[in-house]
This record gives sequence, C-alpha cells and structure tokens, in this order.
Amino acid sequence: MRLLEFWHGHAAEFGALLVQHLFLVSVSTAAAIAAGVPLGVLAARRPRLGAPSVWLANVAQTVPSLAMFGFLLPLPLIGGLGARVAITVLIVYALLPVLRTTVAGIRSVDPALVEAGTALGMTPVQVLRQVELPLALPAIVAGIRVAAVVGVGTATIAAAVGAGGLGEYIFRGLAMVDSTMILAGAIPSAVLALAIDGGLTLVERHVRLVLTGRAAVPDRRVVVAAVALVAILAAAAAAIAAIRPSVVRVGSKNFTEQIILGEIVAQAVESAGLRVERRLNLGGTFIADRALRAGEIDVYVEYSGTAYTAVLKQAPETDSRRVLESVRRAYGDAGLAVLAPLGFENTFAILVRGEDARRLHLRTISDVVPHAGQWRAGFGYEFLQRADGYPGLARTYGLRLAAPPRAMDLSLVYRALAQKQIDLAAGDATSGLIDAYDLTMLVDDRHYFPPYDATIVARRSALLAHPRLKPVLDSLSGRISIAEMRRMNHAVDAARRDAADVAREFAGRLGLAPR
Repeated sequence: MRLLEFWHGHAAEFGALLVQHLFLVSVSTAAAIAAGVPLGVLAARRPRLGAPSVWLANVAQTVPSLAMFGFLLPLPLIGGLGARVAITVLIVYALLPVLRTTVAGIRSVDPALVEAGTALGMTPVQVLRQVELPLALPAIVAGIRVAAVVGVGTATIAAAVGAGGLGEYIFRGLAMVDSTMILAGAIPSAVLALAIDGGLTLVERHVRLVLTGRAAVPDRRVVVAAVALVAILAAAAAAIAAIRPSVVRVGSKNFTEQIILGEIVAQAVESAGLRVERRLNLGGTFIADRALRAGEIDVYVEYSGTAYTAVLKQAPETDSRRVLESVRRAYGDAGLAVLAPLGFENTFAILVRGEDARRLHLRTISDVVPHAGQWRAGFGYEFLQRADGYPGLARTYGLRLAAPPRAMDLSLVYRALAQKQIDLAAGDATSGLIDAYDLTMLVDDRHYFPPYDATIVARRSALLAHPRLKPVLDSLSGRISIAEMRRMNHAVDAARRDAADVAREFAGRLGLAPR
C-alpha cells in the first residue's frame, strides 16, 4: 500500500527516471550491437586479429561496476558525471555477450553452406550477408537479450554518478534506510528487465521459426519502419539530453543531511527565479568535489574540516577560523568560492548504545578505551580511510578493538549499533537517528576531530554567470542551527518524510519559497 502511494505521489518524477533508465539502456545496447557484431565477425573469421578484442571484453567484464565508474570518472571526454560516463560503462558490459554470441553464431554455420555459396560465385561479403549472418542471427539476438538485461541492472548503479534512472530511488532508500523507496526503484527495474528479456526471447524464437520455414519473413517495409522509429526516438532522446538550458546544477553527497541541504539550496536558488538541475545523492566527498572542479555541478554543501583534511590532505587542525581561511585560499586558487558557514557544525559522532552508556557510565571517548578490547566497531568507508578518521582516532586515544572495524554504508551504522551487530560506531552529530535509536554521542575529550562547519562551495564562473545566485546563497548563511538540522534529519530518517518536502517547509520559513 505504501509503495502504491509513493508511486502515486511521485508520478512525474517516476516517469522521468523511467525514461532516463530506458535511454541509458537503449543507447548503450545499440552501441554495443554496432561495435560487437563487426568485432565478432572479425574474431570468427580472423581469430588472430579478433582475439585481442575478445580478451579485452572478458577482462572488462571482471571489473566490478562501481570500480569501473570510479576508473572512468577522471578521464576526459568519456569521464565526468552524468549519462556520458554511464553509457560508456554500460557499453563495456554489454559488449561481451554480443561479441561472444556473434563469434559462436558465425562459427556454428555449416562449412558446406559457405562452400556452396562460394561455388555459386558469391563474394565473401555476399556469403557473410546472405548465408552466415542470417544463420547466426538467433545466437546474436540471444546475446543482445543478455546484454540488454545486464544493462537494466547495471544502469541502476549509474545513479551514483548523477546519470539518473531508477537507481535514484534505490540509493535514496539506502541513504534513508527506507525499504519503500528501495522497492520503488528495484521493482520497476526487475519488471523492465523481465519485459525486455521476454520481448527479445519472442524475437529470437521468431527468427528461428523463419529460418526453419515455419514462419513468414516480416515485410521489409515493416522492419525498416521499426528500425527508423527506434533510431528517431534514440536521436530525439539524445538531442533532448544534449540541450542544456542555462541552469544552476546543485549537487550533494549520498546521505540524508546532504540530500536535505541540497534541496534547501536548490529551492532557494529557484526562489531567485533561476532554473535548477538537481544532481543529488552523488556519492562520497571525493566524487562531489571532483564533480564541482570538473564543472559537472555548480554548487554543493561541504564541511570545513572535511575539505581541510580529506580534500586538501592537511593534518587535522582544531581552530575553526584558521581551517576556514585555509580552505578559502586553497579553493580560491582552484576557481571555487567558499561562502560563510550555514550556522551549524556536523562533526563525527562516536556513538554507543544508550543502555551501554548508562550501565558503564560512558561519557567521553576515553571512557570507552578500557572496554574496547571486547567490542566490535562499524564505520563508514570514508571514516576508515580519511586522515581525520579511524587510524588517527585509534592513535590519539590508544583504541584497541577486539577485531578490525567493519566497513559499511554510513546510513546503516546506526541500525547496526541499535541491533547489537556492533558496539561502537562513527556517525554524524546532526543525525536524527541518534535519538530515534537511543544512542549516545561520546565527548571528544582529547579534541581529536577538527571543526566541521557546513558551508556552501560554488564555482566562481557560475556566480559570475548568474548574478542573482550569490545573494540568494549568502541569504542561507547562519540560518540553519544544529537543532534545526537534527529535526530535519529526524523527519526524513525516522518519520520517513520526503526530503524535498522537509526542505520546502524550512525554505518557506525563511521566506524562500520557489517561484
């Protein structure tokens, strides 16, 4: 019931994401067919020449899809955020099934038929076109079917790099631990994959019947018209995707607070009469920062300590003013503007269960040290790697755990701690799940963590291109308190409210209702 209500309430957004998903899959599969069939023919007829392409396709297939996106992000032309890099990755994964089935199909043709065609005076091209390809067509269609189904599944991951599609709901649901939102993206993806698989299975079966003389060959005009329609639709979708009106592209990282802040910034910009393209839920710090520097987004909210230690690779510093000034200078050299803080700080929160804190009288991180030898910890991926993360924390406090910390998505650590799967976690100080799960935030008594003032970072070229942008962004400075941020996070994480609605209410209170 909740799922149906969600689809009904987000009908326009759902339709747009479905179209994006279909666009990614159709364009990548078509490109894989255009490249894979000729390469397969070459590999079947000239094994020495075609073997490298088969080998490369096999190697690419072994690379995890998330890692593939990471490899391609920094590359020129095919890298960056959005549909471009997503289509590139999908082509890579779709290429192998098409390539291998083409090779198998061509090699399965009876040599006697090829010899007969040659004896009748056919050229090699004519033999290929009139004998080998028609007989290999069922196998090729089977490969296309596999490639398309794989593409539907892999395209859900493309949402992590701002390419849209049904994966948007899955990633949002994971960030907010909302099973309804996860299912809102997962179920249509599964249905789409089954529909494509069923449709292409029927095509494959019909091709086999035609080749055995048990079905009529479709009228050539019908086939040409169908191909032309698909080509026109693909060209139209590509043209629409290529048209970029003058918009401000607002990004965010992939957890609840960032999505809320991204919506607040987007709605504030819209209140100034500017058009906004939302690229929320992009991924971690480094993806968002890279997107900003590459011009894929124009503005997002960063935290001063994160920028100082994780992005600029500086040793942790506790003076908030010095940190902010250092970040401003370094970002300014890169053509980025760091605006005044929004009004709250979101430091790392070292968390234990409330019942353990009361029973063991735990108040500070130092109080945990005597018990850590029997405890299990769970941390987000970034916290395990960052200069201001777990390695430095363990050194500063002499923290020795029973086992190496478990790496998990930041959105899951709160539930894992509450369900006693772990005993110690690192979360966000502003998370609404701290109160919802009765967790206790320990005091950083040795002042290990640097300041993490939330502040808007924007590309200077975007501020110059849109004169109304900086004044509206400045109007948010100092307007969001830590209590207000925690209430908004709680509304999304615990009360399961939509982040856009929560942000809209807050923007309305500030007098920033979108036009």
